[in-house]
Amino acid sequence: MIKIDNLSYSFPKKDLYNKISFTLEEGQHCAFIGASGSGKSTLIDIIMDPERYMFDGKLEMDSNCRIGYVSQFSQLDKTKETTVFEYIAEEFIKLQNEITSICTEMETSSDIDTLLEKYQESLDAFDAIDGDDFESNINKKLNLANLSKHKDRMISELSGGEFKLIQVIKEMLNKPDLMIMDEPDVFLDFENLNSLKSLINSHKKTMLIITHNRYLLNHCFNKIIHLENTELQEFDGRYIDYNLSLLQTKIELQELAIADDEEIERNEILIDKLRERATYNAEASNGRALKARVKIQERLEARRIKAPFVDIKQPNINLATDNEIEETVALKVNDYRVAFDEMLLENVNFEIKSTDKVALIGSNGMGKTTLMREIFKNNHECVEINNDIQVAYLSQMQGEILNESNTILEEFFDAGFETYREIRSYISKYGFEEEIINQKIGSLSGGEKNILQLAKVSSSKANMLLLDEPTSHLDTYSQIALEKAIENYNGGILMISHDYHFIINCMDYVLMIEDKTIRKMSMRKFRKMIYATYFDKDYLEIEQKKKSVESKIALALIDSDFELAKTLSEELEELIKLL
Repeated sequence: MIKIDNLSYSFPKKDLYNKISFTLEEGQHCAFIGASGSGKSTLIDIIMDPERYMFDGKLEMDSNCRIGYVSQFSQLDKTKETTVFEYIAEEFIKLQNEITSICTEMETSSDIDTLLEKYQESLDAFDAIDGDDFESNINKKLNLANLSKHKDRMISELSGGEFKLIQVIKEMLNKPDLMIMDEPDVFLDFENLNSLKSLINSHKKTMLIITHNRYLLNHCFNKIIHLENTELQEFDGRYIDYNLSLLQTKIELQELAIADDEEIERNEILIDKLRERATYNAEASNGRALKARVKIQERLEARRIKAPFVDIKQPNINLATDNEIEETVALKVNDYRVAFDEMLLENVNFEIKSTDKVALIGSNGMGKTTLMREIFKNNHECVEINNDIQVAYLSQMQGEILNESNTILEEFFDAGFETYREIRSYISKYGFEEEIINQKIGSLSGGEKNILQLAKVSSSKANMLLLDEPTSHLDTYSQIALEKAIENYNGGILMISHDYHFIINCMDYVLMIEDKTIRKMSMRKFRKMIYATYFDKDYLEIEQKKKSVESKIALALIDSDFELAKTLSEELEELIKLL
């Protein structure tokens, strides 16, 4: 279906791909993985519209290939006056109306042949998307995604997560030859994540999906393409098997590569000695010995094993406070309520201490983000923030905190930094190289924007953080860095998240939205609720251990500690058997 051969592409100051190749066969479900900012979304754009890009290499795809697309940044149109059913059925209804209109026109027109041709084209298009059964098919997909109850709701009333699933259903039912989705899991609650898994697994045609979500990676794909450091690795099989194979290959190749480097270095020392001897002693034998040794060096260089990509671009996130205070009540919410067309929250009462780390949990559309914004604005009669508390906010809507028309440099001048050197030094810790300091924020990837938000939040030195989906778009190593930063942070945190492991690893307790109000829940009860309702306990616990071991192997490779890496690899293999 798609064949990419030796494709290279660069931005003005950044190489994205260096002679990458892969194929995508009909019916494959392919996960596209890689670090934030590595160029995954750009490659998707190239596949969808190759004429816009000047790249080297070949991209082969059937010119008649119909592509369905769900963007990572799709926004809900609150003004759209249509129901969920009408929104999904848009293409079907349009074709039905075309067919009806042509039939009406044929009753009075003399140009029957032209109209018959148009009629057949519309009928073929309608048949291609199984138009005769479209109502039944829509109902089946809504039921599969547990969204049947929303069928007659207005699109404008949906939460962002609900709308994302509706978009997925709409694109699937239009029967594209290739379905492309860019981080469709972002912002989905536990129930909707399971719904997305069911939708992906029910789809019989070819899929190419960018995701960092381990749950989807482990349950939905039979092919992996991995982009890292301008290179691409291709694997036919499950993500679990790929990750083990990748780590084992890295251990083997890096060990061989270091041995090669050592041999080349020893040979270079010999060449230097022979060159020095030949300089002071012009005997022919010295010249021949030097030439022979240089030839050996050339052969060593030619057969040199290339080290696999092991560079971990992990940002150095440091959530520090300028104004630590003794433990006290930092935030009080008293009798809060919020309603739009219907009541979302009422009788909400809770308080958070200055050192508490708290997760605010609830299904999509329950008012979590609305409450978080009210706390940040601090002008609501039901919200009271201690005078000694300085609050910083990370928004899931990145444009709320970042001016996307700014360059990175301008953004941090606006944040109070005084010199170019100070900004360059600061953001380099977060993985932003000097070459992109003058790049517009709007051109960054979703993960890079979230890292930039974290850098901005961190620079405020606030002693209470409001974090709305902080792990969205982040790759694994950025998530690990954020976990460590939260663990070391001395202030209070209120965090909205649907990342189960992140909540378990970072938070002290949970505020759970139930029956339009909020109740406090211990981590032990939260775990039990998750196990009973959403995810298998054994799977979650094994997956957490796996993730930890994989990270330890990667760090061991950075330190060239091969014995430790091999021992951990065996441990990882045993964990995979349990899955």
